[in-house]
Amino acid sequence: MKKIAVLGSTGSIGTQTLDIVRQNADLKVVALAAGCNVELMEKQIREFSPRMAVMWSEKACEDLRARVADTEVKIGCGMEGLLEIAVMEEMEVLVTAIVGMIGIRPTIAAIESGKAIALANKETLVTAGHIIMPLAEKKKVPVLPVDSEHSAIFQSINGEPAGRIEKILLTASGGPFRGRTAKELKDMKVEDALKHPNWAMGKKITIDSATMVNKGLEVMEAKWLFGVDLDRIEVVVHPQSIIHSMVEYVDGAVIAQLGMPE
Repeated sequence: MKKIAVLGSTGSIGTQTLDIVRQNADLKVVALAAGCNVELMEKQIREFSPRMAVMWSEKACEDLRARVADTEVKIGCGMEGLLEIAVMEEMEVLVTAIVGMIGIRPTIAAIESGKAIALANKETLVTAGHIIMPLAEKKKVPVLPVDSEHSAIFQSINGEPAGRIEKILLTASGGPFRGRTAKELKDMKVEDALKHPNWAMGKKITIDSATMVNKGLEVMEAKWLFGVDLDRIEVVVHPQSIIHSMVEYVDGAVIAQLGMPE
């Protein structure tokens, strides 16, 4: 049985991770962490019975502690709690799906403790890829991409040596503003930016997708994950989001990972 911890368990990636756990009896959740969604965290604790749960804010911690006082789960708080999860002896895989640079320290701590990393926190590599990837190599720890595009690249590479890769083709939907004129964009509001055409995601990443900033971050993340120079990463706008990303090889062959968006 593989024992996992999920940082960001109440978000989009986190809840999908727990859906996978429900479908696989060989996965066991030993720890959960979230920001401030106490109500959903309580439900997750009662369903998955983790040994530890962490909330980012002190207020949320106090609320959760009172709600689950009838259980044996240990409640932690803030960065201290995240770091405690990262080095739990029984935990084997850390799923990092929290938003922002707060994911860096827990990821480093987990790697130093020999834990495998399932990465969905792109800011970790964007800001600290020069630390994370050499450390993972030194500790012989796998860093496995969870995000759609990078997981697609990982699957398309399928163990091929880096020297055979000619180019990474990173797909982008174009977001809700694709095709809009400069004049039309002047009248766009926050609610317009939050209407992603293909995906239901958290607010931050949805806004970043509308501005295409998210794709810039993904280019930088791909550089560190796959050891490819930036000039060999090309962004392709693909509104249908069926091709999740592609890899072009030195012989001209292109391998892609496809899946219908839902």
